[in-house]
Amino acid sequence: MGVESYLPCDLVPVEDLNASLNQTDRYDTLCVIDDNGLPAALARDIESQKQFDAGVASEASCFRCQLDSTPVRVVYSCVGELSDFDDVRRYAEAAGCALRRALKAGAKYPVLVLPASTARFPNAPLVALLGALHELYVPLQLREDVPTRSHRFRKIGVYHPANAQQGLDLLRLVQSLEAGRFVARDIGGGDPERMAPPRVAEYVLQAFGQSGSPVKVTVLDDPRVFERDYPLFQAVNRAAGTVERHRGRIIFLEYKPPNPARKTVVLVGKGVTYDTGGADIKAGGVMAGMSRDKCGAAAVAGFMKVVEQQKPADVHAIGVLCMVRNSVGEECYVSDEMLTSRAGVRVRVGNTDAEGRMAMADALCQMKERVLKEGLPDPHLYTIATLTGHAVLAVGNSAIVMDNGPARAADHGLKLQQAGETVGDPFEISVLRREDFDFHKGKCYGEDVLQANNLPSSRTPRGHQGPAAFLMLASGLDKCGLNSSHPIKYSHLDIAGSAGDVPDTPTGSPILALAKAHLTC
Repeated sequence: MGVESYLPCDLVPVEDLNASLNQTDRYDTLCVIDDNGLPAALARDIESQKQFDAGVASEASCFRCQLDSTPVRVVYSCVGELSDFDDVRRYAEAAGCALRRALKAGAKYPVLVLPASTARFPNAPLVALLGALHELYVPLQLREDVPTRSHRFRKIGVYHPANAQQGLDLLRLVQSLEAGRFVARDIGGGDPERMAPPRVAEYVLQAFGQSGSPVKVTVLDDPRVFERDYPLFQAVNRAAGTVERHRGRIIFLEYKPPNPARKTVVLVGKGVTYDTGGADIKAGGVMAGMSRDKCGAAAVAGFMKVVEQQKPADVHAIGVLCMVRNSVGEECYVSDEMLTSRAGVRVRVGNTDAEGRMAMADALCQMKERVLKEGLPDPHLYTIATLTGHAVLAVGNSAIVMDNGPARAADHGLKLQQAGETVGDPFEISVLRREDFDFHKGKCYGEDVLQANNLPSSRTPRGHQGPAAFLMLASGLDKCGLNSSHPIKYSHLDIAGSAGDVPDTPTGSPILALAKAHLTC
């Protein structure tokens, strides 16, 4: 697979470390993170280093080793002893650390020696390789502006300790998953100008525009259509719409399987390319980093890239990217405005910094309408968003899943959490309760729903659950519960903690968990 693809470098399968060492195009560094499955000579040298330097077992080290009578550089980044509270992400961290140390050592062509699968962590090799690729990602703008720095390594070797066929199967899976995370990182990590809504649309059209792509792309850019069909989105878009390069876009991605669909996965992503807070402007230095407020939509695009790569035989997948800039200016929407959503719900604006739920609600309503009109099989609707600071306070760097009644009855939250746990994409489960809906019920005569209070989510009790209730109320999904004539599964994923904040590389969360739950990961 060439470096022009959606990978940070070429992946070269290595079947025999000794034979590869003696080839003309030989590797120059071995990156080792686990002692199991190593050639005997390499295992002896690592053990000798541990006896000489106790620090080898606790931090990345680099030393010279003899393999098949040939000297080779070894970077050893030990996973270490795992407690009851560690998870498979330790393998990703160790692999990333090993590649980082190899770069410092001057490596040009390293080989990552994958860890062996264990009963506790059967996906350790997968997660380790994904961790290495995460470390090697180069931001889109650097690749474009400074082509000489477009890759940290042009290629890396991958050695699977089990057998060559398992290694090839793993590489194929990793290439499909990393393509999705690569797209998500490019969109989510781009600055407010490089990934303004029109340029996100251009990027998506290019990413899915190759001949034969099974994913169809549709882009809406007409403010008159927004005003008519997506009025809450258009309220957020009003101020940005006065600047051509910042005007909003709603991007639809759809994959129809070759066989009759067994289930339908619909993802609606928050794509706020920059969040000033609007009229309720962010102050005190908290605006920095708000270019990452589009990571929900970025993850939707990334998931659809995985779908494109894997081409599931019986999964119908739809992604919607709600790309908008929450600008401040004479045209910006303000608190106290009364707006009527696509679902006919009268919404009073309480805080213009609660723009993410506004951007997604009408598209979510439209997807609900499609499910009901077309009778899509076994549908599950999602909203994915870096929505609240409260989510970060509540669970740190994990994502949160909140289910409506039908999704909760299907044990969806637990299944998604279990899927994420196996691939290093952790979720915590939050339960929606009556209080969350009561909070958003209209307070004034003539209004149906209050969009938000005028406090930050981090200072609002149940500050990450309430927005999920708002999305259901504003879209009419509250009428699709367990006791309705047309129940629809719906889950809101708040990824504010897991998406990766500046200056860290965007993670692509929750692509891995969703792929594990719905595709062939």
